[in-house]
Amino acid sequence: MTTYLALGDSYTIGEAVPESGRWPVQLAAALRAEGVPLADPRIIATTGWTTDELAAAMDQAEPLGEWGFVSLLIGVNNQYRERSLDNYRSEFDALLARAIAHAGGRAERVMVLSIPDWGVTPFGEAHDRGVDVIGREIDAFNAAAHELCTARGVAFVDITPVSRERGAEPAMVAGDGLHPSAAMYAEWTRIALPVVRGMLSDRRPPR
Repeated sequence: MTTYLALGDSYTIGEAVPESGRWPVQLAAALRAEGVPLADPRIIATTGWTTDELAAAMDQAEPLGEWGFVSLLIGVNNQYRERSLDNYRSEFDALLARAIAHAGGRAERVMVLSIPDWGVTPFGEAHDRGVDVIGREIDAFNAAAHELCTARGVAFVDITPVSRERGAEPAMVAGDGLHPSAAMYAEWTRIALPVVRGMLSDRRPPR
């Protein structure tokens, strides 16, 4: 069974959804249903975390050791708190390096999900920064993450378009009007599934 470490914030811990609805849990279950033996994840994530807070939590959790597969989704709270793009780029790159190290140095066993656009949610539409500004900032953060992933050979899975296309639908938003529902996480799982299936189908021994 391939071990799985999921790193992130509210989107990874699944704020306002049951444990079974979290996208890393859905992803592992979907792969096992296809015969790909991915264990349920160890999740290091808390609602509200920024890049530096995730790094500090990883420090506290050490020794984390090596994992067969690692996912990373972080940055929305950097953007929400109006931290600079340069700060995000630097701290995200450091987290990416740590994720690769926890995957045994195998960048091909690390996946990054893009930051969804919370501006389209009921909470976002009522926010004084405006949907357009939020969207542009999310795009800039995602472009930086994508560039760094490409440089390090890490898969970058873009779930931002589906978050924009369907994020305002009542069924796709949790009861708090901000976080994704389990149904939206299922959409993220659907997009990530073929990527991770390919990553885990190589012939190297699982860890």
